[in-house]
Amino acid sequence: MIYMTGNELRKKFLQFFASKDHLVLQSFPLIPENDPTLLLIGAGMAPFKPFFTGKMKPPHPRISTSQKCVRTGDIENVGRTARHHTFFEMLGNFSFGDYFKKEAISWAWEFLTEWLELPKDKLWVTIHPTDDEAFEIWKNDIGINEDRIIRLEDNFWEIGSGPCGPCSEIYFDLGEERGCGQPDCAVGCDCDRFLEIWNLVFTQFDRDDAGNYQPLAKKNIDTGAGLERIASVLQNKRSNFETDLLFPIIEYAANLAKVEYGRAATNDVSLKVIADHARSLTFMIADGILPSNEGRGYVLRRVLRRAVRHARLLGIEKPFLAAAVDVVVTMFAESYPDIAEKKDYIKKVIQLEEERFHTTLTQGMELLNEQIVELEKAGKKILDGTTAFKLYDTFGFPWELTAEILNEHAIEFDKVAFDTAMNEQRVRARSARQDHDNQMVIPDISGLNVEQLRRDPNAYEAKIVLMWKDGVIIEEANDGDEVAIVLDVTPFYAEGGGQIGDSGFIYGNLGKVEIETAKKLPNSAFYHVGRIVEGVIKTSDHVKIELNCLQSQDSARNHTATHLLHSALKAVLGDHVNQAGSLVGADRLRFDFSHFTPVTYEQLAQVEKIVNEIILQNAGVSFIETTQEIARDMGATALFGEKYGDLVRVVIVDGFSKELCGGMHVTSTAEIGTFRIISESGIGSGIRRIEAVTGREAVKYTKEREDMLTKVAELLKTRPDDVVNKLEGLMTKVKDLEHEISALHAQSAKAQAQELLKNLQEFNDVQYVVAKVNATDMDGLRNMADMVRDHLDNGIVVLGAVTDGKVNFVAMATKEAIAKKAHAGNIVKEAAKVTGGGGGGRPDMAQAGGKNPDKINDALQVAEDIIKQQLK
Repeated sequence: MIYMTGNELRKKFLQFFASKDHLVLQSFPLIPENDPTLLLIGAGMAPFKPFFTGKMKPPHPRISTSQKCVRTGDIENVGRTARHHTFFEMLGNFSFGDYFKKEAISWAWEFLTEWLELPKDKLWVTIHPTDDEAFEIWKNDIGINEDRIIRLEDNFWEIGSGPCGPCSEIYFDLGEERGCGQPDCAVGCDCDRFLEIWNLVFTQFDRDDAGNYQPLAKKNIDTGAGLERIASVLQNKRSNFETDLLFPIIEYAANLAKVEYGRAATNDVSLKVIADHARSLTFMIADGILPSNEGRGYVLRRVLRRAVRHARLLGIEKPFLAAAVDVVVTMFAESYPDIAEKKDYIKKVIQLEEERFHTTLTQGMELLNEQIVELEKAGKKILDGTTAFKLYDTFGFPWELTAEILNEHAIEFDKVAFDTAMNEQRVRARSARQDHDNQMVIPDISGLNVEQLRRDPNAYEAKIVLMWKDGVIIEEANDGDEVAIVLDVTPFYAEGGGQIGDSGFIYGNLGKVEIETAKKLPNSAFYHVGRIVEGVIKTSDHVKIELNCLQSQDSARNHTATHLLHSALKAVLGDHVNQAGSLVGADRLRFDFSHFTPVTYEQLAQVEKIVNEIILQNAGVSFIETTQEIARDMGATALFGEKYGDLVRVVIVDGFSKELCGGMHVTSTAEIGTFRIISESGIGSGIRRIEAVTGREAVKYTKEREDMLTKVAELLKTRPDDVVNKLEGLMTKVKDLEHEISALHAQSAKAQAQELLKNLQEFNDVQYVVAKVNATDMDGLRNMADMVRDHLDNGIVVLGAVTDGKVNFVAMATKEAIAKKAHAGNIVKEAAKVTGGGGGGRPDMAQAGGKNPDKINDALQVAEDIIKQQLK
């Protein structure tokens, strides 16, 4: 058995399958592409679903990857077992209608026993009870003793209807000392002795909705081997967490907490949670996921806050996760250079989110601990949903974190009540998901010859080669039908990189289609989404194309402008700025970027100036295709969350910008015309958004602003260039008048106070004033009450006033009156009720409000009655 680091093992696996004529691909991003059914990539095969279902043709019939995966379905077990993770890597080899069981089994055996030199006598395999074919291969071709080929009913992979099949799992025997000690301990036992290291899925059936299984014409192979699991075997570690893929992070956290791994089980759990979650956070943020209360962002936030809570259990009180990113990057940068390039950004996102949670964590834990103590005292086992929601809404506790903490005390919480309180958030999340799902259903297009399709910006005639509606391929579409159309040649630009697709019309001999947008499938085929507005359109029709050229030109202006904006932001704000999203339309552009404070007016003006200077220089815009490595050496900027092929397209603005981009652009910056920023705002943790316009829309925007300035000048009776001076003069006058009014109010209040003191009443040696007065607001009323009280040695003041149709009350009491049981808060509380309001406060000062001015006199009479009751 050969010792290997995790990085060496990953490389060795991919080299092995490359030698077996597999196309080795980089790991796909954790954000699924064109798959609204998945929140995150959680298996090696997930990015290849269209190839397994036969809807699309793969780039090669044999593929191998080491795929980044995130699963949180059993996050509560992370840290408590040797194998559970939120982030892990799945080594996989895949065949799409090419090789099958014999090759998959023999290559798995060859890699394990020859390339890794695992002892053959330590390996066991399982198969489905009916899979005699796999049994014969394992027994006769591989030579495994049939006693070590176990038939298990669970060895069948299927998810509802569709492709499915039996599977064969390979186990490594870690030895009796790792087992449960039971005489019947064997493969399938829940103990840790037999470790599953590889699962070979033989997709050979197609299950229909009735539950019938039909043989597939083209059989597939889907295998998954856990990188961390095999590393634990090669490195002779008792758990995945002790391998070099995780342990350096444990060491970092242990040193920070001043604890030693392996000494206390509870500490070990927290150290392992931190190690696992630090990896997840680094890779999720690197792939463009940001903290939020919905979707992927919620998963990220939940993972981060769980890590922070476990750090607190270790005594780590200060933010620490950003520094853990340095450890992760050191471990994984060789295989994933993007995390090194984005390290500063990843750390800043984590720092902001961690600091935000730290501000509420202590208060939230105090509340939760108080509730736990009270429940335990009362012998109760369920926390009310309202408190759980408060922990979520006010203190930022994901409900799963609350549930996990409660579970440590054998307590549950009322999830139904929590869900009721969360209804609005759930509605928003569901609405957002529906928007995400609102895309054209793709049918089986495996028969489409993509190589014969092409894009020609100058094309004006084409042939319809494929058409579908509601996910079903059709030969004919009629007036009113919403369809997707594939042409043999198209001038349309497809949605991508934040840019909207082109629109226009397709004209057949008997019908007309209004094209709303063009889209691109993962196999690079373009399709056009539209509606039949006249007549009938048929497959094989020869059609004429009318592209909306103005929209296309405007989109191109805005797209190139986003590149200029990106570079200008880096120049003004710093190199930490990275694109976090964009939307390029014909009417405007929207650019999201990483920055952690609002952009000032002066900075925005500088950015706008830089962009317009480049436009005026008439800089050339050129395009080259090259490899990722050469593009990176050129200094080209790659975007978060984007997956690039071996060949990439670099858009170059002479002397200013280089970005990887497949979008549509102008050929020189002068074509943009002019650039105006219309807004800047924050949209999330560490993410700012700029909206801007170019070309005709910029001219329109400028004209609207000029018209507005002219209108303001007319109202001020001055010239447009003198508006500022005129406004400054008016504001000075307004301030002077406000001071005069304030002085008059003060004089009025003083006069009223003096008049009130002339009409003092007394009860049980305590003086009191209860009166309706004139006051412009609550502050004025309170000041008047202060004046009266300051002239009383032993007294109570209750004043009421009507302002803007509402009633205000103020009550005050001296120390001497309070000693005789006077309570200002209780006086105004009862008085306000008479006017349909409420309020209260301290014994010495309180205020309240009411809705019914007609009842103010009745309320003041109640106040006087309360005073006398208190002083009896």
